[in-house]
Amino acid sequence: MDHQREFRRAALELGIPDEEISSFGRHLRVAIGLTPAGEGPAVGRLGGLPRLPVGMEWPSAGDIPLPLLLSVDCGALPGIDGSAIPDDGTLLFFVDQERDHEDTTGRYARVVYVPDGTGTAPAPPPHSVWVHDHQDVRAELRAELPLWLQESEDEDWHEYWEDLEYEDMSSFQQELFQYMERDLPHAHELRTLARDLWPGDAFLVLGGYADDEVISGIAQQTLAGREKAGEIPAIPIAQWPSLLERERHRLTSEWTALMRQGRFYEEYSTSFVIRHEDLAAARVDKALPVTGFLAP
Repeated sequence: MDHQREFRRAALELGIPDEEISSFGRHLRVAIGLTPAGEGPAVGRLGGLPRLPVGMEWPSAGDIPLPLLLSVDCGALPGIDGSAIPDDGTLLFFVDQERDHEDTTGRYARVVYVPDGTGTAPAPPPHSVWVHDHQDVRAELRAELPLWLQESEDEDWHEYWEDLEYEDMSSFQQELFQYMERDLPHAHELRTLARDLWPGDAFLVLGGYADDEVISGIAQQTLAGREKAGEIPAIPIAQWPSLLERERHRLTSEWTALMRQGRFYEEYSTSFVIRHEDLAAARVDKALPVTGFLAP
């Protein structure tokens, strides 16, 4: 379905200029939420046992088998224009969340894509793997925006802008602020419309935006690596915040959330982020896992 066209038509009916709708639409992503609630057919399930390609061993990190977190029937998902999630086949997400949280190599998490037509068989669990009780999940659509374009629920604080005065912003933050003032004067109405069209708030999401702190980590590593390799001059401390914000902004467009879990206190949550080009080529082994633990 052409969700951008649907959004444009509804925004034009509100009297918002076409050029502004186009500007806003470049940042709007429609993602797929997965929830055990609601009606409709199951599109996947949490936990349980996977069907693996015949002859494939259970994914593991050395001699440590990885628990199955989620399996998704891609062919049962609603179509999203511009989404690179496969049209068919099955995505399987394995992760040992406690170990992945303490590790930076990604070895304790794995994404497996099983194309349609592949011979599969129920995989008997290794004796040492934790098998979670399975729970069917259903799909809903949700509108997503980058953090800097989101609206704060608390008028005194925003996770990106942090209630900064203009003179306290980095030069790149000032550029974004000027862009919003100049090109998106109806941002509030456009946000509201997007949420009304696609209001899903599931705690499991396919597609959409990667977590900002994950992108921040990638941005810091990217800049530091380019500086160390001599690809860019040594970065003065005073210029670092603005360069980091600019790099985050660039990477936000380059990366997407393949799958992410919502965060809850005293629980692990895992995100798998991937470059758009790798997802479009079904190179899901390129997905970067990041597991966090939210403590009160």
